[in-house]
Amino acid sequence: MSLHGRPQGASRSAQHEGAPAARAGTPCSHSVVTRLSRRLALLTMLVIGALSATSWFAVSTMMAQRSQQDLQARTELIANVLSLEARSGGEAAVLARLRSDAPMRGSSRLELWRADGTPLYADPAAAAGSGFLESAHLKQHDFVVPAPTLAGGELRARLTCDYTLDARSGQNWAWILLVATLGAGVLVAVASRWHVKRALRPLRHIAAQTLAISPQNLSQRLKLDDPAEELLPWIEQFNALMDRLERAYSQLEAFNADVAHELRTPLATLIGQTEVALSRERSIEALRDTLTSNLEEMQRLSAMVNDMLFLAQADRGVVARRGQPVSLAALAAQVVEFHEAALEDSGLALRIDGDATVPVDEPLFKRALSNLLGNATRFADPGSTVVVRISAALAATPEQVQVVVQNHGQSIAPALLPRLFDRFFRADDSRCCPDESHHGLGLAIVAAIARMHAGRTLAESDAGLTRVGFTLATR
Repeated sequence: MSLHGRPQGASRSAQHEGAPAARAGTPCSHSVVTRLSRRLALLTMLVIGALSATSWFAVSTMMAQRSQQDLQARTELIANVLSLEARSGGEAAVLARLRSDAPMRGSSRLELWRADGTPLYADPAAAAGSGFLESAHLKQHDFVVPAPTLAGGELRARLTCDYTLDARSGQNWAWILLVATLGAGVLVAVASRWHVKRALRPLRHIAAQTLAISPQNLSQRLKLDDPAEELLPWIEQFNALMDRLERAYSQLEAFNADVAHELRTPLATLIGQTEVALSRERSIEALRDTLTSNLEEMQRLSAMVNDMLFLAQADRGVVARRGQPVSLAALAAQVVEFHEAALEDSGLALRIDGDATVPVDEPLFKRALSNLLGNATRFADPGSTVVVRISAALAATPEQVQVVVQNHGQSIAPALLPRLFDRFFRADDSRCCPDESHHGLGLAIVAAIARMHAGRTLAESDAGLTRVGFTLATR
């Protein structure tokens, strides 16, 4: 027992009991076939039931009218016959005719009174059938028999008829309609279940094909021999999704391979230099040179890791933090100051054309433009002019501003232009700077910064003129 008087096992069992409760909010699955067949059956029974009820009501009304007409016709016939008998033979003839016709009045009872109200005749109840007086379906009609030869000149009569057979016919008709309604519901449920299962067979084929898709078989696509029109959009969208997923998976594998390749070289350099330094006694100057070289490699590794972390954040959908509207030309001038030494060493001039005032993330904008300037500086022909062109008129939409860095140099093959902004992509390492190493993330970062500003990248190269840049949304 615990201190609170509860068995120690009780809390443990309560935890187990609480586990299903934690999943109580999870929606339970259901069968489309069962639900649809039930609803179709219910709808069928409702429709047929309504029609059956209308039919039964119409038949009941017709039978009631027919019984009323039958009762009226009987009374008219009896009145005519008795009136003739009264004229020809008086009261005795009337009584004789009533007694002789009594066996023919089955399921009915006739009663007569003289004009003064005294009883003249009444069919025995036994003659009308057993249980006649207890029947719940009796109808009676009072009428007058003209008898000028008798005292008072008339006889008063009452005819009571039993329409139990008609009522039973109505009940039987109601049962037939009820059974037909239920039978139709069952038949529709069975038929619709079979038909829906048959109609959903393509979904089972799609599920089986989807199950066959795996990381080792991403090229598998959904297809049906006879696809339904309603399934075509789903199949097309799923296949398009798989195309994007396959491309993303391929890019991820290529990225992992590129990362491993890019990290292997500096790590191998670090390990080799360190092993050489430790292989024998070294002077302080030699060790200092080794540490300096190792520090440069580690800084390169650190820069590469930081760039990859930045790209990973951009891929997660991080949006640029825009500040107050600022002159893009002014920001470009600040970036140019940082690249003055590299431009001067390469014998290049630089010009800024155009301007736009846009709210941007200033550090990100400067970083993107710096990467573009660095790329143009490495590949521009010595003595040429690098142009930073800022324009809203050249953008695809009025809400976009275009920033392009243009340089003169060897043209880039058209087949390589779409890949310029891929990670670790290098068009041709032999085009320039053989003594420098670049890990190929600069333009990929430019593309990421453009996406963070709701923009896109652009690249053109023709006749020795290369233009690489990006667009920015103005808000």
